[in-house]
Amino acid sequence: MRSWPFMLFLLLCSSLLSAGQSYIRQYSAALEQSEWHLKHNNPLRCEISHPIPGFGEAVFLSEAGKASDLWFELKMLQQPDAYDLAEVLSLPPRWRPGEQPRAITNMRLLKQFDGDLPKESAWAMLHELERGYQPTFYFSDWYRPDNKVVASLNPVQFPPVYQAFNQCIANLLPYQFDDIAFTVLSYEVGGDQLTRESRRRLAAIAEYLKHDDAIEVVQIQGHTDTWGGRWMNEELSVRRAEKVKRFFVQAGLPEERIEVEGFGQRRNVAPNQRVQDRATNRRVVVQMNRP
Repeated sequence: MRSWPFMLFLLLCSSLLSAGQSYIRQYSAALEQSEWHLKHNNPLRCEISHPIPGFGEAVFLSEAGKASDLWFELKMLQQPDAYDLAEVLSLPPRWRPGEQPRAITNMRLLKQFDGDLPKESAWAMLHELERGYQPTFYFSDWYRPDNKVVASLNPVQFPPVYQAFNQCIANLLPYQFDDIAFTVLSYEVGGDQLTRESRRRLAAIAEYLKHDDAIEVVQIQGHTDTWGGRWMNEELSVRRAEKVKRFFVQAGLPEERIEVEGFGQRRNVAPNQRVQDRATNRRVVVQMNRP
């Protein structure tokens, strides 16, 4: 069923088509079909999606990391077979009679790729949906350039999902896997007490491990400086690594995914004459792997 904004839009489109240009293919969820889903809602990934019957799916997503990023993907059942541009317009709702469609941006169509838009355009589309408008994609059929394709997002059922999406984004971790996949933890002199900065770092890794089920193995390698006997340093390096392991297990990481090894003073990375060099050698290296 065609909504009023689409009827207006189709009339505007029709005025642009010459007599030899055949028709417009329209895709949009009817009022009773409109669905918005919160597909991912955790500190690592936030994602909402909207099915467009017969055409594909619209997806907005944001992931953990230092930059608060957001992007949009238009997943098409039939991917483009040519390079082109799609106009992205905002169609007014029924309660705004007489208002004209407004341009949001242009989206590149790449051969055999889904369409995507960066942060600024994605936020613009979300704001239009929040206002009850319909972000709409308008482009030429790659097999029949004289024909037009129109695909639209329906704002019905959008507000509660958008509210949850915004809350999810606010709770994203300010770091991602690559930021912590290889971490060196430092120790105070003569024991298994981490430095203050390393304790914060360890807590951040543990928080990440609570949410990423894809972690296959965590390797923990303990090291010491050369002060003290070789055997004592060997034992100390194992004790340091085991203490980190216990911390991760308490955070919920299965014990069988953790590998522990102590090298004592055998793999020093700095000389041991100066205080700062010995501090560099007192360390535990944490390395995480996933597919």
